[in-house]
Amino acid sequence: MPTAKQAVVKILAGVPSGASFEEIQYRIYVREKIENRLAVKRNGNVVSQEEVERRMRRWLGK
Repeated sequence: MPTAKQAVVKILAGVPSGASFEEIQYRIYVREKIENRLAVKRNGNVVSQEEVERRMRRWLGK
């Protein structure tokens, strides 16, 4: 698992030279969100689609 700095360096290596700060920030943001979701999944903190649907039916009174 690369460090955050290593991940950012890799992202920067793939960014076109004319990229804006916003583009770079967006790429880092997306990478962070993906890493966070993968960590949640690894830790088993996920809810199945069936469970979500069951909860929604209960919340909505269906």
